[in-house]
Amino acid sequence: MRNDWIAKVIRTMTSPLPVSDSRVGECRRCGECCKLPTKCAFLRYDEQGLASCAIHKVRPLNCRKYPRTDREHITKEGCGYGWN
Repeated sequence: MRNDWIAKVIRTMTSPLPVSDSRVGECRRCGECCKLPTKCAFLRYDEQGLASCAIHKVRPLNCRKYPRTDREHITKEGCGYGWN
């Protein structure tokens, strides 16, 4: 999948859809998804280099559910999510 503003719009438009049942794993707080396609203004890093969101409780659905499907998973390196 592409990493540009069109891809972000597509992820946003499809974010109400459910997360794939075959997704496994968990967030490793790498922060790479928060840079799609540019770095989010709310991305923060702690002393250990782990990413966090300054608006975590009210973050958009596309942030909450990324990656919803294997097709939209473009931050594979370092990410804790995968598919069966």
